[in-house]
Amino acid sequence: MLSEVFKSFRPSKAATLVLFLLACIFASLGTWQQRRAGEKLVIEQQHQNAPPLSLETAIARSSRFSIIEARGQYDANRHILLDNQIWQGRAGIYVFTPFFTTEGTAILINRGWLPLPPDRKTLPRITTPADEVVLKGMLNTPPLPGLVLGSADRLGRAQWPQLVTYLNLPDISATLGTPLENWVVQLAKTEPGGFDGRNWQAVYMSSSRHQGYAVQWFALLAACAVMWVFLGLRKQTGIKK
Repeated sequence: MLSEVFKSFRPSKAATLVLFLLACIFASLGTWQQRRAGEKLVIEQQHQNAPPLSLETAIARSSRFSIIEARGQYDANRHILLDNQIWQGRAGIYVFTPFFTTEGTAILINRGWLPLPPDRKTLPRITTPADEVVLKGMLNTPPLPGLVLGSADRLGRAQWPQLVTYLNLPDISATLGTPLENWVVQLAKTEPGGFDGRNWQAVYMSSSRHQGYAVQWFALLAACAVMWVFLGLRKQTGIKK
């Protein structure tokens, strides 16, 4: 009986072609999500295992996510405002302020999120500690833009703060007249001198979420196989009738 079913199993060529193409797409997307899950898992483990270090030691070791402590002073007058940042469904900016350590290191500190009017004409007033401070935060790579459109922002030395669409550290260094480290420090939530949105995460989308998407794509792949079998059996049943 089973052999007869297989012999008469002949799904249409059109259905086979369409379902095969869909299956290839779903398999590709599922595999990509699995690969991204593996990459994010490595980053998450790096975040969990990063040791607490001084700023200079963390930079020397390229120890991303290390909890650092640094003594120095903010540049109270010059700030870089990174535009198009969303926090709790609201549009605004991240405030990056240059920080100069007593060891001679210059680095941008991400002090958190502030709202920004839709017209972008009125920039917020950035209150900044003027005295020497000891700050704590997490060492991280500069945020990367999802897509760079157009030329880089033009920075001027006369007007501060300056609104930018993405961080270009060489340009910022040239404008400040000081070489900046190719890192940023995300100011700890408990530290004074910061703003909202300082619940820093290792990654925007977790490895488990990527894995969940992978399961969904592979489920669609399985659905294509089931549909192909169903259409083939339905056709042969119809022929017998």
